[in-house]
This record gives sequence, structure tokens and C-alpha cells, in this order.
Amino acid sequence: MKTVDYKVTVYTGDLVGATTLNNVYIKLVGTDGESQRQWLIGLKGAAAFIKGQVSTFTVSCPTSLGKLVLIQLDKQRLPLIPEDSWFPAKVEVESPGGDTYKFPIYRWITDSEVHHFREGTALRVFEDNNHLGAYSREKELKQRSEDYCWDVYVEGIPHCIKVDNPLDLPTEVRFSFTKNTEFAFTASTGLAELNLKGLAASQESWSNIDDINRVFWCKQTALSDYVQEHWKEDAFFGYQFLNGVNPMLIRRCSVLPSNFPVTNDMVFPKHQFNLEDEMKNGNIFLCDYKRLDGVKTSIINEKKQYLMAPLVLLHKTPNDKLIRLPTDDNPIFLPTDSEYDWLTAKIFVRSAEFSEHQLNVHLLRTHLLAEVFAVSLLRNIPMVHPLYKLLIPHTRYTLQINYLARLRLISETGVFTKFTASGGEGMLNILRRSLSSMTYRSLCIPEDIADRGLKTVPNFYYRDDGLRLWKIINSFVQGILEHYYKDETEVQKDSELQKWIGDIFEHGFLSKPGTGIPQRFTTVPELVKFVTMVIFTGSCQHAAVNSGQYDYGGWMPNTPTSLQQPPPTKKGTTNEATMLKTFPDVNTTAQGMATLWLLSKQSSDFVPLGQYPEEHFTEQIPRQLIKDFQAELKTLSSEIKERNSALEIKYTYMDPAEVENSVAI
Repeated sequence: MKTVDYKVTVYTGDLVGATTLNNVYIKLVGTDGESQRQWLIGLKGAAAFIKGQVSTFTVSCPTSLGKLVLIQLDKQRLPLIPEDSWFPAKVEVESPGGDTYKFPIYRWITDSEVHHFREGTALRVFEDNNHLGAYSREKELKQRSEDYCWDVYVEGIPHCIKVDNPLDLPTEVRFSFTKNTEFAFTASTGLAELNLKGLAASQESWSNIDDINRVFWCKQTALSDYVQEHWKEDAFFGYQFLNGVNPMLIRRCSVLPSNFPVTNDMVFPKHQFNLEDEMKNGNIFLCDYKRLDGVKTSIINEKKQYLMAPLVLLHKTPNDKLIRLPTDDNPIFLPTDSEYDWLTAKIFVRSAEFSEHQLNVHLLRTHLLAEVFAVSLLRNIPMVHPLYKLLIPHTRYTLQINYLARLRLISETGVFTKFTASGGEGMLNILRRSLSSMTYRSLCIPEDIADRGLKTVPNFYYRDDGLRLWKIINSFVQGILEHYYKDETEVQKDSELQKWIGDIFEHGFLSKPGTGIPQRFTTVPELVKFVTMVIFTGSCQHAAVNSGQYDYGGWMPNTPTSLQQPPPTKKGTTNEATMLKTFPDVNTTAQGMATLWLLSKQSSDFVPLGQYPEEHFTEQIPRQLIKDFQAELKTLSSEIKERNSALEIKYTYMDPAEVENSVAI
């Protein structure tokens, strides 16, 4: 009897632990029938499914199966051989007629259950007409809704994934063996070094500024050395508002805040400019740390800590600056004040900067939002959907790194809670205030830069690189989504897509319409813009506010995690001794620096922006769009490197080669 033979090629992923020695079985399912469940046994024997292996088999059927819709895979352990985990990357099936069907998998199979994987052509729910395909889609989403559940960590901040420990996370979203090992090693070596130096337990104040260098003398970067040398300089103080780790606060000032009673004589004592005119000309800028105002500070080493909500006024040229540390009895500090009055004022600003940056700009606006985008994707969008294929690489490791952040950084025993001024109750209040003031426009860099009046500020590399990246990502996303969505009706009737944005609005932005976040999508451009923001937030924005943490915070005086004395209420009362007494204790400094080192350390399995080792898209047009995307990113990377070659301080954080695809650290 003549049979119809299908050539089946199985690709096992090149990951540590990807090998299985269990028996693997496959069933092919098509529009006209299905094969028998067949044991994949070939010339390679037990070596057929080892790490990185590509193995080919023949599946014979009595008649043609028609167009292939899905495959079913399972593995069964042999007697005396334990059940193991297997990571199949993809399966390709060549039909007798010469058609090749690709089935992206990229999932761990850890049990002996039967798993369904769809053919790689992207399908939206309203066009998924095959009854077996539709059943598989429904079954997948039912399982996902059980695997990925929402949880409320604390009221008033974005919701997160419900999980009690990292092993409760589905295997597909956990760290790789490489990532796990390196992360643990970096964390343990940093603390071991501190313990060897006797610094992690020392509750003493610093007696000499040079002693601070002992904390991490062997963990310096080129930029952290520069910071140590220049941290007292006004020009560098101002530079950090544009190109440091928090370029999100500075804005053009056209009207002075009522609690900042600055006069023309204060700003321009020689009357070389007029304050009103300079504001009209767009040359005056403001940094207002109002989200920190009145928050309860922590107790560290049985000592009350201090955190102010300063106002900083900056003049574009020359580098004139004013600082107010608002309380009823705080003066306005000027560059013309004594050396330590002015330096102490700047130290209070930089300490406020630590809390504003870490809690609002870094934790909330990248980590917590990226988790919301990821959980909603995994709950609501099946693997065969084009949005899943587009966004899944941009969720890599996010759920586990955020679980670890909650466990090790912001829990009751976390480093942030125990060793920063805003730890504990203050931290939660800052997060709540930050979410309540967040807008959709502020998450989209073209609108954010315009709204803050920063379009023409010179030497603003975060803006320059960020706008280029946004444009490149937007063009890529537009190409992909317009390929699948031809008009607004198709967007509106995609129920899975609408559930995705609905969950984000409810669980990420707590159903607050004032944020401007869409509650549903009605047009293709609206969808393109939102997906651009999702990718930009988890890759470029996170890189901009994360990668330089040790560069700018490694030298503690530039970014103190906490301060132990209140700001001076009278001018002329500060000196080096009062400054040292104000700095955090030795152990607080050491813990902060160890944490920043860990959070800045790139993993060796880092995947740069636009690189997609997992081939979820199998069609020709999306694959070509990916190549075009990569080419544009490569060109931008070269241009950034060329610009940086002429800069004293190189701005590398948004070089596409240095930007990770996802929030992974």
C-alpha cells in the first residue's frame, strides 16, 4: 500500500539543559485529517534531542493531510530514566508536494502531557476558522489564564503576577541557567567583598571622603572615575539632568512656582540678564521634586533619615543655578554661597534624585509597566497571534527580575527598605503619587520632550538618541501591524487584542481615564503608537534609566541613597565635617553601591534590541521587516559611536548595541 510521507525536522534549542533522553512522539494535524501519533526514532537514537541538535524523521500517512494546521508533541520517560525537561525550538515539516510548514515552539516541555503547537502563519481570532485550530487556541488561553494570574502587591500601584517563588513561574518565562548563575554570582561576590572589608556591618559615619573609595576600589567604570573627579562641579551637576540616569524631570520654566520666590537679583546679581525675559526666551529650566514632599523617611542604624523635595532652577547659558529645599525655614541656595553651603544643597538634590529616579523613573515607569504589558500579553494573546510574535521577545526575564526586585529590594527586609531614606512607607507613597500623575503622553518620548519644552536644548543626547529609536521602532511596528490589520474594523473586532489593552488599563493604570491610556483600540495608528510605546519602554527607556546606575551612583557622594542630617536652615553653618556627618553611614553606602553594581551588570546572554534569536514570525514580509529594522538600528549604532568619539562624556545608554530587548536586569 502506497503511503504519503512527511519529512519532519526537529530543532532542539541550544540552551543549557535543553536535552531530553525521553521518547518523543508527534502527531501531524491537517485540514483533511491527522497522522497516527508516531514515536520519533531515527539513526541518532538517544542523541536525536540533545542540546543544539537538528534531527530528521519520516512520518507516513495513508493519505494526504491537506494543509497542516498544528502538531501535537509529547515525551514519555523510559523505565529507569527520570523525566527531564526538553526545549524544542521549532519543528519543520515538508509535505509530499514540497510545501514546508514551520512550527515555532521555543517552550520547555517538562511533563508527559500532549502539547499543541500551531503552524507559524500569524492568525487573528476572527480568521482562525479551522475547528481544531480554534479549539487549540481556546485551550491555550484557558491554561494561560490559570498560569498567569494578577495579584495586588500593594494598593495604588500597578498589579503584578501572582507567584510565591521563582519556581512557581511557568518555565517559559524563567531565567536561563546562564542568567541565574551569573546573577547569583554577581550578587554574592559584591557582598562577599564588602564583608571581607568589614564595611557591610559598619554603622560608623565617614571620617574622610577618600575612605569612600575603599568601598568598591576594584569595581570602577570609566565614567564612575570621572564622576568621582567632577561631582562637585556645577557644569556636571547640570549635565546629569539631561544625560544622567534621570533625564525625565527637567522642563522649561515659563512661570515660577509659588513656593520658589526667586528674584532677578538672586539669579543675575550683575544684571547681565533679566529673569522674566529669559523665561520668555525659553532659557530657564526647572526641576521640581514635589512627589517627595512630606514623605515619611526611614530609620537606619537607629537614626532618623532625611529626604527633601528640592526645587532647582537652571539657566541655559551660562551655568547659573539656584536650589531651594522647601520647608518653612530653608533659604534659597545660590552658586555664590560658601563652598559647603552650595555643595550641601546640591547633595540634598542628588539624594532626592536617587529616590525620584529609582522609584518613579526606573521601578514604576519601566519595570512595573513592562510586567503589566507582559502578564496581559501572556494571559490574553495566543502564540499564533501576530501581537504575541511581535512582543514576546520584549518580555524576556521581566517577570522573574520583577519578582526578585519585590523580594530583595522593596520587601520589608529588602535593601531599598533597609538602606534608603524613602524605604518603607515613604516608598509606597512616592510610587502611588507617581502613578497618579503618570500620563500616556509622558510615556511617548516625542510628546514628552515637546510637553517639557526641550526640543531645542543643545547637547541633550537622551532626546536625540531616544527620538531616533522611537522613529525606527515605530516604523517597524507600523510595517508589521499594517501587514495584518488592513483597516479599523479588523482592529475593533479582534477580541483578544481588546482584552490585552483592557487588562493593561485596569491592572496597570488602575482604570484611571485621566492617564490618557486607551481602554480599547479603534484604529490601526492608535494600535501602532501603543505597541511602539510598549517596546520602547521595555528596551530603550529601561536602558536609559538603568544602565548608568553604577556610573553615576558608584561614587556615593554624587547620589547618596540617604542623608542623616537635616538641610541647613542658615547659611554659613556648613563645612567638610558637617557634610561627612550628613552622608549615609558606611554600611548604608556599601549596600547601596553593591546593589547598583548588581543592577548595572549585563548578563552574557543579553539580547540587544531588534535581535530575535527565536523565529516566531515565519512569513516572508514580517521577516524582511525585521531585517530592515536591524539594518536601521545598526546604522544608528554606528552614528552614535561616531558622535561619542568626540565627547568628553560618552552617552552610550541608548546605543542599540547596548540596549537590551527587554527589562531583564
